[in-house]
Amino acid sequence: MNRQLLHAIRTWDPFGYGDDAYETEAVDVLQAVYDCDEPTTLAEKIQAIYEFSFEKKIPLHECVKMAQQLLAMKQAAACSLP
Repeated sequence: MNRQLLHAIRTWDPFGYGDDAYETEAVDVLQAVYDCDEPTTLAEKIQAIYEFSFEKKIPLHECVKMAQQLLAMKQAAACSLP
């Protein structure tokens, strides 16, 4: 599951800097996925992580979309465990 989540996070390019620009942020967001179960809370954390690194704010609605996708992946992985 971690690989799938990291892939989704790393390929998200909110600032158009290329996939390789977000390595540190990807790890921080992955941790936030494990800490949060509510999309808006996760979205706010995602927004804060990227804003801290790049001094630019991603619109919250974009972060909510990513948060929903990541939480759906987390939920799907949890449901598929025997």
